[in-house]
Amino acid sequence: MVTREQVEEAYSRTAAWVRHTPMAASGNEGTYPLWFKCEYMQHTGSFKARGAFNRLLTARENGELNPEVGVVVASGGNAGLANAYAAAKLGVPAAVFVPESAPANKVHKLYAVGARVVQSGSEYAEAYAAAVAFAAESGAVYCHAYDQPEIVAGAGGVGLEMMEQLPDVDTILVAVGGGGLMGGIAAATEGRARVVGVEPETVPTLHSALAHGEPVDVPVSGIAADSLGARRLGEIGFGVARRAGVQSVLVTDQAIIEARRRLWEGHRIVVEHGAAAAYAALLSGAYAPGAGEKVAVVLCGANTDPAHF
Repeated sequence: MVTREQVEEAYSRTAAWVRHTPMAASGNEGTYPLWFKCEYMQHTGSFKARGAFNRLLTARENGELNPEVGVVVASGGNAGLANAYAAAKLGVPAAVFVPESAPANKVHKLYAVGARVVQSGSEYAEAYAAAVAFAAESGAVYCHAYDQPEIVAGAGGVGLEMMEQLPDVDTILVAVGGGGLMGGIAAATEGRARVVGVEPETVPTLHSALAHGEPVDVPVSGIAADSLGARRLGEIGFGVARRAGVQSVLVTDQAIIEARRRLWEGHRIVVEHGAAAAYAALLSGAYAPGAGEKVAVVLCGANTDPAHF
């Protein structure tokens, strides 16, 4: 479980290493005012840098980080890139295990920041198993993509910043894959704002976990699977979601595509499909704010291939 106190500690620890990203007012959408939390402007193009720095800095403080061996992570893209970037900044090596289906633009960026890239299996679960085995054999610090206390607490810095920037926000919409960002934000804002977790109908990790009373495996497919394609919700995210009363809504692939188009045409914002999912909940009516409800949408990542935009 992760608490607001842990998020605050992580936020302080990583302050010199991550960007304080802006909150942009969108104006009124129908009967309610809307803001965008521009976390796609974070280092490496996603919120993942916050958790990566918190994990590695904590490991270094505790004497767990061997500078000769470094770190290992399993990730189809954003988490791997963030941890490789953080490792490079701290001067330690990083091994990143990715599925063979990882987007070429994200793999290229991993090489660009000096990571050792190992392609293993056809999906995240297989890359994860290989990375865990590598950590056990080598002594490298393992950085989970979304289900470690330091990772979730670091991601929660997004929520703390939002409360500083818009203290009277009523509702925060955030995309859910493995649940690290959702869990961190919910812990940071618990008792102060409603958190709505948005996910594709084709990867309903949060929705299924809440329905079954525990995280369960779900099929992985759809337009946003490269960034929201976790097979099951993390235990930490699930625990925080239940404790904080996070609401779950689902959106279609077509709604995600339309949301990404609208973000570009209306705001000149380019994000990946996973990040557009949160906005899709508003445009599609999956979440309908009340009159005057102050709503903020977390735009969590921009690592998309421009050729496919």
